[in-house]
Amino acid sequence: MYSYSKLLNADPEVAAAIRGEVDRENSHLEMIASENFVSEAVMSALGSQFTNKYAEGYPGDRYYGGCQYADIVENLARDRAKKLFGCEYVNVQPHAGSQANTAVQFALLKPEDMILGMTLDAGGHLSHGCKANISGKYFQVAGYGVDENGYIDYDEILKIAKETRPKLIISGASAYPRKIDFQKFREIADEVGAYLLADIAHISGLVVAGEHMSPIPYAHVTTSTTHKTLRGPRGGMIMSSDAFAKDHKIDKAIFPGLQGGPLVHVIAAKAVCYGEALKPEFKTYAKNVIANAQALSSGLMDRGIKIFTGGTDNHLMLVDLRPLGVSGKEAEDELDEAGITCNKNAIPNDTSSKTITGGIRLGTAALTTRGLGTADMETIAEAIRLVVVERTAASKAKAKAMIGELTEKYPLYENVE
Repeated sequence: MYSYSKLLNADPEVAAAIRGEVDRENSHLEMIASENFVSEAVMSALGSQFTNKYAEGYPGDRYYGGCQYADIVENLARDRAKKLFGCEYVNVQPHAGSQANTAVQFALLKPEDMILGMTLDAGGHLSHGCKANISGKYFQVAGYGVDENGYIDYDEILKIAKETRPKLIISGASAYPRKIDFQKFREIADEVGAYLLADIAHISGLVVAGEHMSPIPYAHVTTSTTHKTLRGPRGGMIMSSDAFAKDHKIDKAIFPGLQGGPLVHVIAAKAVCYGEALKPEFKTYAKNVIANAQALSSGLMDRGIKIFTGGTDNHLMLVDLRPLGVSGKEAEDELDEAGITCNKNAIPNDTSSKTITGGIRLGTAALTTRGLGTADMETIAEAIRLVVVERTAASKAKAKAMIGELTEKYPLYENVE
């Protein structure tokens, strides 16, 4: 099991880096929408002896001996995920959400087949067909965006689908603050004879808590990460019906298609995460994530800060800084100095470079895990205003003091021993 004191004696340089990260997480408010804090139980599983074990293959059909306990923990993870998401088939071996998406694409498509996904500048993900990603190099790609108000236009997607005749349509995003209608996506896919892949990496925790429509009844295949709002270890997963997964050999697309040995310690941590998400208190957590996001969004707008689409339905929001004459890069750096960790992010129709951007993305999943509530979102909104609107040395110092009071009020890690 992980022991900081043992690591300190064995490798003080790595131990110092870990200590620095612990201190950073304690002293800053984590507002990157794709990050969260795992429980001590999840972290214990990640640091377990399962990190020693190779287990190529699947439970009951391994290529290595000594996998009886790896089989137990992988079956636990699969069974709990099936119950959690209400699906028949789950593969918990993908090392990441991107690998889950790539496996599905290689299982369902041939090179040069057409993919239709949300464009990166509209809030899509690299693995949805970005030219810099393998999905944009092996397949032809068509993209859909959002309308002038920032919402998905399903009629426009249908029009593009009819023009491009994709074999696979991807629904899901990494920076879209509104609800996604998976039933409409399936209707579009059926009309053009395409498969539908729902990537719920960001919203899976909200989905299992009943706070967002589930894609399971509509999508041919659903993928997700296991961190973000699901509050588990960094990793990926694939869900489908038994028949579809078998017919399209999804298991083989992961192993031996893309990966060798699965990370059994991560799978153990996934099992713990799914077990936690099955508890009633997780539903309360998901409701609070959305309540906090909406309170923060309203607090920022009340202070004259533009929120793309005028609000949020989920855990994240896009702050449009262009009216303030502040770049996303500047805001990210200056907020970090004040104790708020976020990421620069392009806004749809943003003409800034990708390394500068015209906005930032904010999320409340980690804040909610830490215990902050809607009243605290007002404090955070005011601190952000002081940093990105007033932008004086005095206002930034005041913001830093306000954030310091919050981090002291809600300590994340009491002791590291």
